[in-house]
Amino acid sequence: MDQINPANGCTLRPATQGDASTIRHIISKVNINPMGLDWRRFILAVAPSGKVIGCGQVKPHADGSSELASIAVLPGWRGKGIARQIIENLLKQHPGRLYLTCQPSLEPLYQKFGFQVIPREEMPPYFQRLIRLVALFNIFIRQPNLLLVMRRD
Repeated sequence: MDQINPANGCTLRPATQGDASTIRHIISKVNINPMGLDWRRFILAVAPSGKVIGCGQVKPHADGSSELASIAVLPGWRGKGIARQIIENLLKQHPGRLYLTCQPSLEPLYQKFGFQVIPREEMPPYFQRLIRLVALFNIFIRQPNLLLVMRRD
């Protein structure tokens, strides 16, 4: 799967077991959901130097839905098309219906890949539970709802 992006020189490759701690580090560094980080589902973006600089996965849920998740690029590498490279690769590997959760500010990015915000009644059970939990948490910390659920058919 190693493919070079001529614009940034980065390659993509499947993660190995030895990459598990690197994946956790990247997810922690960009402050996104650290749950369900199974290295076997990840692809990694690797800089020309060999450093892993980004990652992403498609995560299955017990209700049968699949989620584009854990899309992360280290801060110094953002704006170079790496997230796009990861997303396009994952979408090619996983055609069909996919869901994702994101902050409202990322809605335009994911719309470029065919994702659309969906109402709660169209969400699979996993995402309905997640939305309820986030809403309760946000009430507790006095924050507005900062989570969208989007779908790509």
